[in-house]
Amino acid sequence: MSRPAVNVAVRAARAAGQIILRHMNRLESLAVVEKQQLDFVSEVDRMAEAEIIRELKRAYPRHAILAEESGAIGQSKNTWVIDPLDGTHNYLRGFPHFCVSIALLEHGDPIVGVVYDPLRSELFTASKGDGAFLNDRRMRVGKREGLAGALLATGFPFRQRAHLEAQIGMTRALLAQAEDIRRTGSAALDIAYVAAGRLDGFYEIGLKPWDMAAGCLLIREAGGRHGDFVGRDGLPASGNLLAGNLKVVEAMIKAIAPELTPALSR
Repeated sequence: MSRPAVNVAVRAARAAGQIILRHMNRLESLAVVEKQQLDFVSEVDRMAEAEIIRELKRAYPRHAILAEESGAIGQSKNTWVIDPLDGTHNYLRGFPHFCVSIALLEHGDPIVGVVYDPLRSELFTASKGDGAFLNDRRMRVGKREGLAGALLATGFPFRQRAHLEAQIGMTRALLAQAEDIRRTGSAALDIAYVAAGRLDGFYEIGLKPWDMAAGCLLIREAGGRHGDFVGRDGLPASGNLLAGNLKVVEAMIKAIAPELTPALSR
């Protein structure tokens, strides 16, 4: 099922991307709501999500949905996980770094992943066992042997500011060995960049499934590794994610270990 499902997800992502681009020339007039402190949603997020759900339900009416704005819809062993606009803060400011992220999970494991950057027309796709691709060209994670010379990315936990001190400590520990760290504002796109070898590693506290599900499959199919801060592989239930090639992830785990609080080690 995965290859036809990739095509469906691509079609849905492109349709959402058209909505996102169409409204870029009227950002100042968009209706924006603060869902919780520092967490915003615009009418574009909602329109793009509705279009994605329409496309997915047309092809797979029995599948469940887990979407950032609509929440959980239905129950099934197959669940589509959707972020219609990852990087809403960037989008609303005209900062050109955001994407659409769609994943299909089977019993909780990603089997299809699509991340689409509509501004650059870059389409990152993967299906379980078939590899990862950027605009139909196969992707591989970078070959960095460790943190020396590594370019990493992160995001600050606006949902969980209680962990900010720990993240500053982790960042300090990583910067002591890595070349540099970027904070771009779109976790899904950052993780896709790791899969494409543009970044060597990624870490963030408190991600949601729609932030990371598609990107994690891209990482895995591009030959990399993803897991939590203490090295447990898979999609972390905690949302505390590390990703990169095998050696970079091992080096990151070792570097941040002294900075982890008990809450971040679970």
